[in-house]
Amino acid sequence: MQQQNMPAADAPHEEVQERDDVTGNAQAGGARESADQGSWRLKKSTIMMVDDEPTTMEVIKAWLVDAGYTNIVETSDSTQAMGVMSRERPDVLLLDLNMPDVTGFDILASMREEPDLQHVPVIVLTSSTEGETKLKALELGAADFLAKPVDSSELTLRLRNTLAAKAYQDSLAHYDALTGLPNRGMFLQRLGAVLGDARLEGKNIAVVQFGIDRFKKVNDTLGLHVGDALLREVARRLEQHVSVSDTATGPVVTSTHWGSLSRIGGDEFAALLPDILRVDGVSSVARRIMALMAKPFHLENHEVFVTPSIGIAVFPNDGDDADTLVKHAGIAMGAAKQQGGNTYQYFAKDVNARSTERLTLENDLRRALANDELLLHYQPKVDVKTGRVRGVEGLLRWQHPEHGMLPPVKFIPLAEETGLIIKLGDWVFHEACRQCKLWEDAGLGIMPVAVNVSAQQFRQQGQLSRTLRDALAISGMEPRHLTVEVTESMIMEDAKQNIATLHEIKDMGVRLSVDDFGTGYSSLSYLKRFPLDELKIDRSFLMDLGKDADDAAIVSAIIAMAHNLGLKVVAEGVETRMQLSFLSQRGCDQCQGYLFSKPIPAEELTALMEKRKRPPVD
Repeated sequence: MQQQNMPAADAPHEEVQERDDVTGNAQAGGARESADQGSWRLKKSTIMMVDDEPTTMEVIKAWLVDAGYTNIVETSDSTQAMGVMSRERPDVLLLDLNMPDVTGFDILASMREEPDLQHVPVIVLTSSTEGETKLKALELGAADFLAKPVDSSELTLRLRNTLAAKAYQDSLAHYDALTGLPNRGMFLQRLGAVLGDARLEGKNIAVVQFGIDRFKKVNDTLGLHVGDALLREVARRLEQHVSVSDTATGPVVTSTHWGSLSRIGGDEFAALLPDILRVDGVSSVARRIMALMAKPFHLENHEVFVTPSIGIAVFPNDGDDADTLVKHAGIAMGAAKQQGGNTYQYFAKDVNARSTERLTLENDLRRALANDELLLHYQPKVDVKTGRVRGVEGLLRWQHPEHGMLPPVKFIPLAEETGLIIKLGDWVFHEACRQCKLWEDAGLGIMPVAVNVSAQQFRQQGQLSRTLRDALAISGMEPRHLTVEVTESMIMEDAKQNIATLHEIKDMGVRLSVDDFGTGYSSLSYLKRFPLDELKIDRSFLMDLGKDADDAAIVSAIIAMAHNLGLKVVAEGVETRMQLSFLSQRGCDQCQGYLFSKPIPAEELTALMEKRKRPPVD
C-alpha cells in the first residue's frame, strides 16, 4: 500500500485550485495556499498553560495571541490542572515544573494514567538547568523544554513544531493511509459525538455500512496493487459524487453532505447520516451508492466491475450507542451479502437472530472436525443394463450435537463463505479413500468412490494434488478407484488454466467426471480437450422427461455426444421407472437416485454388501 499525505485530525479536506496562469505559478500559489491553510488549522489548536506565576502566563499569552493563536486556556492553581485538562482537552500543554502543592512532575505522572490525556504533548517551562530534572521530566513523558525566562521567538517555533508533529500523529491514528478517509476509530468518535446531540434533540441518525462484493476475487486474480487502487477509486468516487440530500424521493436529511464517510476496515466503508427526516428515505442513499458503483472502474489497463452490499442501522430503534449501531449495520450488510449482493438491507431483529444463529453455526462448524461430527453417506451408482452397483458417490453430512443430522445445504454455503470448505474437502477425500479400502480389505469387493470438489479447493491447484496423493497413499487405495467430480461452470471459469489442472489430476491415475452437466455453458472445443472420463446429467433434465420434449432431446443429445467423445454417462436424480426406461433406451451407462437408494451411512452400505455376498438360504 502506498503512504499518502494525511489531513490533520478533524480538519476538512481542502481542495487547491490550479489556475492556468500565464506566469506558470499556479502550482506554487496552490502550495502557498495549502501551507497557509495548514498554518491556520494549527493556530486553531487549544493551548493550555499551568504556572503558579500569573504574570508569566500573561506575558506568554500576549505572545501567543500576537502569533495568531486564539484558543488559550490557563490556570495558576496546579491542584485544578487535571480537571481543567479533562474538560478542555488541549492540543498541547505548557507546564511549569516548580509549583506548590502539586508539581509539574505530579501532573505529568497523572496525565500518563489518563487514557484521554496521556498523548497530549507537554512543553516544560523550567528555570532549572540540572540534567536530572530534565531526565525525570522526559521519563514522565515531556516532549520538549523551554528555559525560563522564555524567549518569544523560541516559544512560537517550538510550539509550532510540537503542534505539527501532533497533527501528523493524529492523522496516522485517525485516518486511513490508503484512501485518506477517516478510519474506524475516528468514525466511532464522530458518531458518538453526534449521538450525544441526537439524544438531547430527539433526532434520528443512520449508519450506512457497505462492502465490495467478491473483493477477494479482485485481489486474487488481478493482484493486491489493483485491489488497493480499487479501494482508492471507490473512496474518491463516493466523496465526489454522493450526497445525502436532494434524492429522488425528496430530502433524506437536513445536511447536504455526508456526515462522515470512512473506511472502517478491509473493503468496508461507512457513512454517518445525521438528522434523518424519514427513516425509509435512507433507501435512496443506498440506491445512489449502488448506481454509482455500477459504473466500471478503470484500473491499470483493467476494466473492473463491482457491486456493493449495504447495511443500514438507525438510531434510536437499532441501537443507542456507536458500537451497537455499527455492529447492527454490519449485520444488515451481511444479510445483504447472503442475498447475493448488490442490494441493501435494514437491520431488523430477525436479521440479528439469523446472524447470531449463523455465527453460532460457524463456530460449531470450526469444531466439527476436531469433535468427529462429520461423516459421509454413500449413494450407489447403478449399471443401467444390469442393475448392479458399480460404485458410490460420497456425500458429506454433519451430525450436529444439538440439531441432529444436517444436510450439505445447511452448512456447505457457510463453509464456502468462511473458507472452511478447503479443510472439509480434504477430510472428505481422506475419508472416502479410507472407507473404499476398508471394503476392499474386508473382501466385499472393489467399490469405486466419487467425490465432489468445491470451486475453492479446485483453484488450490497444488494443494488439491497434494491432498489427493496423501489420501491415496495413506489409505492404500488404487487411484483408478477414485473419481473427482468437478462442475461444468467450475472448469469453464478459466478453461486454459484448468486444462493443466485436470491433466495433473488425471496423470495420477484418478478418474474425472463433470457434475451437473448441461446447467452451464461448455465450449465443445474445450470439452474435447479436457481429460475427462464421464459426464453426469443434471437431475433438472430428468424431472419432466415424460412431459417436456426439449428435456428429452437434451438428454438424448448429451448421451450421444458423450459417447462420441468416449465418455461414460451417469444420470443423477433417477426416481421413476419411466426415467430409467428412457435412459436405458438411449444407452445411458449408469444412474443414481432414490429409485435405487437414498444416500446411506457406510455401515448400512456395508451390511447390504455383506448380504449380497452370502449364499441364499434354502
